[in-house]
Amino acid sequence: MAAPSTAIQRTELSVGFTEFSLEASRRGFIGPRVLKPRLVGKQEADVGKVPLEQLLQTEQTLRTPRTAYGRSTFEFTTFSYACKEHGFEEPIDDADLKMYSDVVDAETIHAARVQDRVLRRYEIEAAAKVFDATVWTEVAGLQTAVGVAWDQADTATPISDVAAAKRAIFDRTGLWPNKLALNKRVFEDVQVCAEVLERVLYGGTNGDPANVTAEALASIFGLDEVLVAEGAYNSANEGQDATITPIWTDGYAMLFRAAVTDDMAEPCIGRTFLWPGDGAGEGPDASQIGVILEEYREEKVRGSVLRARTYYDLQILYASAGQLLSGLTTSE
Repeated sequence: MAAPSTAIQRTELSVGFTEFSLEASRRGFIGPRVLKPRLVGKQEADVGKVPLEQLLQTEQTLRTPRTAYGRSTFEFTTFSYACKEHGFEEPIDDADLKMYSDVVDAETIHAARVQDRVLRRYEIEAAAKVFDATVWTEVAGLQTAVGVAWDQADTATPISDVAAAKRAIFDRTGLWPNKLALNKRVFEDVQVCAEVLERVLYGGTNGDPANVTAEALASIFGLDEVLVAEGAYNSANEGQDATITPIWTDGYAMLFRAAVTDDMAEPCIGRTFLWPGDGAGEGPDASQIGVILEEYREEKVRGSVLRARTYYDLQILYASAGQLLSGLTTSE
């Protein structure tokens, strides 16, 4: 018989479900704001999905006496999610504790590091899902190569490009996109585009790139939010010189409809399914944990080990609710 785990859950160091997106944002990650997390009660399941054309179908709502009300007759399609476990550990050697003013400082710093490893891997997988050109070429019209790369400041037309992509999404889905995702380098290219600076100038401020904030750009594009990804990773193999690579690549931007509720019938580009996991502990908040932090003693290192772990699955639900813009930089 297997021995029970000696790890104890550190609830005070764990990341709650409602804090999952906030913790990612603090690191410059945008994945949870693209694929909105949805807490689920099962590790894996088959889920019904309503085709977009049925969601937008008009129904008779007028009722006369002694007649029944109209009812939905959705014919669901099915997709499956399966949350996989991700985790990372870091030892806290007893000798290292002397470097810190107290144990709490040491635990907080080490917890932040293991959380970062888990959240960074999640961000890499989210970017790979959303910036996957093959997904947005399986159906014609879901990807648009811009006419002029956005790093050509004098001639690029990002406002016109986004406007055309917005119309394309609406024409095929009846939905208006509400967000644009791009990385920091592409955002900085857009900040100095003449087309954008002219709009800022006539908006009542001078044509200074500093005034082209993400919020200002969202207003210019007519969107709720422009998400600027700042995360990076070392893409070189271990032992080689570092190759710092943006997690969300330079060549793309994604215009899309993001979920704003937990209603699975809400049409959106996709979601993150988060499962609290096995052994999530006790108490009223145990089932609301996004990243579990655990601790156990390991005499081999004469110290404690902090472990961050979580279960998630990333799903693209309605690819037609997104428009992938490509060719944004001349180097791509």
